[in-house]
Amino acid sequence: MKKYILIALISCYTAVFAQVKNTGISLIPIPVELIKNTGTFILPKNVTISVGPSPELVQMTNLLKERISATTGSSVLIIPRSSSATIHLQLNRKTDSILGDEGYRLEVTTRNITIKANQPAGLFYGVQTLLQLFPKEIEGDVEAGHVKWEIPCLEIVDYPRFEWRGLMFDVARHFFTKDDVKSYIDNMVRYKYNLLHLHLADDEGWRIEIKSFPRLTEVGAWSVKKVGYFGKFSPPAANEVRDYGGFFTQEDIKELVEYAKVRFVNILPEIDVPGHSLAAIASYPELSCTPEAINYKVRSGEPIMDWSRGAPPIGLVDNALCPANEKVYEFIDKVVTEVAALFPFGYIHMGGDEAAHNFWIKNPQIKALMQKEGLKTMEEVQNYFTKRVQLIVASKGKKFIGWDEIMEGGGLPVEAAVMSWRSIDNGVKAAQLGHEVVMVPMDFAYIDLMQGDVSIEPRNYASVRLSKSYQFDPLPAGVNPALIKGGQANLWTENIFNMRHAEYMTWPRAFAVSEALWSQPKNRNWNDFFGRVEKQFERFDVAEIKYALSAYDPIINVGRKDTQLVVSLTSEVEGLDLYYSFDNSFPDRFYPKYTAPLIVPKDAGSLKLISYRGKNPIGRQMTILVTDLQSRAKK
Repeated sequence: MKKYILIALISCYTAVFAQVKNTGISLIPIPVELIKNTGTFILPKNVTISVGPSPELVQMTNLLKERISATTGSSVLIIPRSSSATIHLQLNRKTDSILGDEGYRLEVTTRNITIKANQPAGLFYGVQTLLQLFPKEIEGDVEAGHVKWEIPCLEIVDYPRFEWRGLMFDVARHFFTKDDVKSYIDNMVRYKYNLLHLHLADDEGWRIEIKSFPRLTEVGAWSVKKVGYFGKFSPPAANEVRDYGGFFTQEDIKELVEYAKVRFVNILPEIDVPGHSLAAIASYPELSCTPEAINYKVRSGEPIMDWSRGAPPIGLVDNALCPANEKVYEFIDKVVTEVAALFPFGYIHMGGDEAAHNFWIKNPQIKALMQKEGLKTMEEVQNYFTKRVQLIVASKGKKFIGWDEIMEGGGLPVEAAVMSWRSIDNGVKAAQLGHEVVMVPMDFAYIDLMQGDVSIEPRNYASVRLSKSYQFDPLPAGVNPALIKGGQANLWTENIFNMRHAEYMTWPRAFAVSEALWSQPKNRNWNDFFGRVEKQFERFDVAEIKYALSAYDPIINVGRKDTQLVVSLTSEVEGLDLYYSFDNSFPDRFYPKYTAPLIVPKDAGSLKLISYRGKNPIGRQMTILVTDLQSRAKK
């Protein structure tokens, strides 16, 4: 971590920012330094890539070869070091102290392209930048005719701000296949993410084969398929078939780990305990404190928690493992043993969030445990559980990490790392207590939440707009930077049923988080960033990756003036015109343009809106019922 702190102290931000901005070159995340020179490199018909013999370099170079060969029409040959090569990938013989382990220098001249780095990871990230410099057609999978394969001459010096740059992919609520996960990895590495957090077990499914407990996947991986709004589904009938789901075999996991490794991605496994454990309890009811667990089934999205009184929730079923049952710790020990053997990464995530305590309160086993251990509250009971799990994880040579609830109840071992999701402040508290911290605050980095107006977005309980994600800074003032590992964005999938929708929810907000984790703060600027986002949209169109256009849609605020409803509109994106109608017809640029707050006509039934840039519609047609506007004004 020390090298990241040293790099962050380099005081050349203002000059660098001037060099990076206004170059006409659109890269995400924005590099530390970019100098545009005169001239252009033109890709020849016969391309040679010069590279050393390291297996990591050979695999990386093959990936680059495939991308260039598929679309440009050029033939590509990989050769040993040669001064006449088209593209040079070089590991530094003498360490470049500026770059650290993941930084790189990239130079494009009229004759060739050179990428230098201290470590193979740095060369890999240099290659990702190089691919973004090519015309957007490089993102396709077939040869693109009539494209000028040219790159402006330039020099880039680049390195990450943080070492932990992650995306969390929840494959428990709905199962996503091995190929889905590979696709997610392919997309995330374009933007220099280096960690995939896989949420592998929850109430809705257990997604990893554990040979010691075969029923976890025989029973725990399967539910009844439901469609609609998750959390509001009707309880499945006894005769409904439980064939919705799936799991990764241990061979699948090994394949994914190797696939990620070639792309310099670590995979962090998560087994969420003690709460969120209904799939495990349905498989092995003896893990519960509650005798009725013998009748429990894997959740299919029906209500199982009452959040009306806030956190912690009231469990409608007991979905928590029993802290007073020694069989639970034997179970966790065997599960963690197998998980630790499958994942080389040094951390294992053991959850710890949103555990309902109401079943524990009335349980005689829990009461006996409290008396024996001198525990006074349910938070202390859970803390007792957390400490024992932490010791199990440590005994396997791994570091325990959990959601920020693990700090409650007192006395969390300093060796435990904290993933702070409820707020930045909880991460600050954890760092002040000496814990390593990964920042994942929901108000910036929960990319399962709505990213536009509720009238048009898939409904969820809260919103995080792109501009809000772009404000994310994992390093608050006054915190020891050595303890802030970095951060990530979390994609929970309760309401995400397929991969196309997973892409829609991830992009473009993951662009914003990537820049928060990689780029220097003084190089970041919202308007400049969104211009670069639009260029990435063009590339995604070629790659056929789905993304959200929500940032173009107006932000709607509703108030009252006496008895009248008043609607105010703003926009995340500069230079847009907003047009509206109250007469049920569909507005275009010949309709009234929004210039001041709107008084809703007395008998109007709906407000329709659309965004334009010049003469072209750019946002989506939106319809908001007046009854909806009225309800917003009451809040």
